[in-house]
Amino acid sequence: MELFEFISPCHFGMEAVLKREIYDLGYDILRVEDGRVTFEGDAETICRANINLRTTERVLLKAGGFHAETFDELFEAVRAIPWERYLPVDAKFWVAKASSIKSKLFSPSDIQSIVKKAIVERLKDYYEISWFEEDGAAYPLRVFLNKDEVTIGIDTSGDSLHKRGYRLQTSKAPITETLAAAMILLTPWKGDRILVDPFCGSGTIPIEAAMIAANIAPGMNRTFAAQKWTNLAEESLWEDAFEEAKEMVDLSVKTDIQGYDIDAEVLYAARENAKRAGVDHLIHFQQRPVKDLSHPKKYGFVITNPPYGERLEEKSALPALYREIGEAFGRLDSWSEYVISSYEDAERYIGKTADKKRKIYNGMLRTTLYQYLGPKPPRRRTKDE
Repeated sequence: MELFEFISPCHFGMEAVLKREIYDLGYDILRVEDGRVTFEGDAETICRANINLRTTERVLLKAGGFHAETFDELFEAVRAIPWERYLPVDAKFWVAKASSIKSKLFSPSDIQSIVKKAIVERLKDYYEISWFEEDGAAYPLRVFLNKDEVTIGIDTSGDSLHKRGYRLQTSKAPITETLAAAMILLTPWKGDRILVDPFCGSGTIPIEAAMIAANIAPGMNRTFAAQKWTNLAEESLWEDAFEEAKEMVDLSVKTDIQGYDIDAEVLYAARENAKRAGVDHLIHFQQRPVKDLSHPKKYGFVITNPPYGERLEEKSALPALYREIGEAFGRLDSWSEYVISSYEDAERYIGKTADKKRKIYNGMLRTTLYQYLGPKPPRRRTKDE
């Protein structure tokens, strides 16, 4: 069984959540670094990781890693990688992205050009041809430089994994599916517990929660670049992985997941998105302002992404809004609340110091996840007791 290294990037601050996901899939963790987790697996891993991982942006097959401070060193090191192991003679390959942090080589376009040229030189010698048609499957590459350490990965996913396939309509400032899933998995919430998102927008947090509750794999209804890589992951492996995911689904699960918003138009989009995800029967959407947030039951969860200036006409409206959030939380004194926001005065106007705070980068936007931890519910008695 041939083993590979895989690199899965994630939102900065959510590495521990992704690590647990990968471990639960049965794979050995090799390294955890800022914004990514490296693990080991075989060809089947390409399929299962893409279909099942909820919190990663993509799954990269690591082709090589080395130190380089000059373009000559970069060229020679890339050419030394056994690219014939990964790229068939008809492969369409290009450097889709190059990034550099605190490295002597910092021009993305030059890095992309040098890497492509070095791979071509290697494959020309191996396949004994001077021209590549590149009319076969696509193998997009990603190159990362950090303090002169170079990592090259082949992107098995294609489109980012946050694109589950259900969200065709969005609100003005949507949270990504991967970040929504990470927020949920960071909490002790389980599918049989109450979950409310009072700023649900196009429904991403409730939908991701419902998919988790029903054990619907996030990649079940989309395609991946590596599905055409018959040299690395044959079709039968994909068929088995999709079938495995299908067998795990439980649409009969009972849930109490609710999504509220004041905008009727985005609630319509949320309902349509939930239908496409196959979980509309597991979520109750309702037009309701946060000031009316209440629930008769105890020990529920609020997980939400409220406005923080980017989607309000005037930032002056935020203090009153966050006061309403705090007042609503006061009525849910046995609940746990998780609020992600870039609004620096969020905690001040909520009126309560968070039990935990976690810095998370939502793209280039620095946000804080405020965690207000409620009491644990009493342990349920078993039949024997």
